[in-house]
Amino acid sequence: MKHVISIQDFSVEEIIDVLDRAERMVKTARGQTVSDFLKGKVLACIFYEPSTRTRLSFETAMNRLGGAVVGFAGPEASSVVKGETLADTIRMVSAYADAVVLRHPREGAARLAAEFSDVPILNAGDGAGQHPTQTMLDLFTIRTEMGRLEGLNISLVGDLRYGRTVHSLAIALAKLGNTINLVSPEGLEMPSEVVGYLRDTGKFGMACHFPEDVIAETDVLYVTRIQKERFPDPVEYEKVAGVYRVDPELVARGPEDMIILHPLPRVNEITPEVDSLPQAKYFVQAFNAVPVRMALLSMVMGGERNA
Repeated sequence: MKHVISIQDFSVEEIIDVLDRAERMVKTARGQTVSDFLKGKVLACIFYEPSTRTRLSFETAMNRLGGAVVGFAGPEASSVVKGETLADTIRMVSAYADAVVLRHPREGAARLAAEFSDVPILNAGDGAGQHPTQTMLDLFTIRTEMGRLEGLNISLVGDLRYGRTVHSLAIALAKLGNTINLVSPEGLEMPSEVVGYLRDTGKFGMACHFPEDVIAETDVLYVTRIQKERFPDPVEYEKVAGVYRVDPELVARGPEDMIILHPLPRVNEITPEVDSLPQAKYFVQAFNAVPVRMALLSMVMGGERNA
């Protein structure tokens, strides 16, 4: 494995391979066992946008594997403020590290970075584009909690236009044989190319504006926040802010074994009262970032020997 840019670059077999490896790493991710698999390796975390879970879980994953981490958590702490281009930053950073994790506000930045890097690039989110490692941990959580990754009815709820996590996830879930429902406010529908892929694979369920329309048949309710920072017009954001609210009453209308996921951070789209319900799995999902990213790092930097 050279780069991790888009979930579309992975076959079903490769996705399952990552998840299987992640499963073997759970104990190490929890600190119950110790690994030096990547001892002597250096990971550069280059974040041009704010991040809590993605950055910290990548750093934790590298530390759990015995490696070291360098990087910056904002462009203001780098030579970007002096006018350095992304290409030059990547050329320089790839001379210091064995792999680079990149988050950038512009769609396509990770693929561009891969053209200038001498080491693997892992896309940690590029604008409203893709977030493939988030997709991997989402898939890992679904498989762990539901016991399978096929034949499920998945409802994606929220900002489907700007929410990059759902772009990658919809494609991967369809590829794995699941039916996808799309629930969004008017104007924030899923991009046409993703909808086209779902239709072509025969895995498109229904599109609607209210989660009540799909909740009764939903196995996995995947909720996303409205992406305020992606809106070109603040007035347009205010029109849709808070339009969805997952509360215990809505959850009670779904199947008893339904699970609720959210890539986090949440704002007000899931009420705190839901947190204590057995369906709420979003904090488990957040932990799963560590073993999954351990698996990906071990594959891009350590090869195929047992981790």
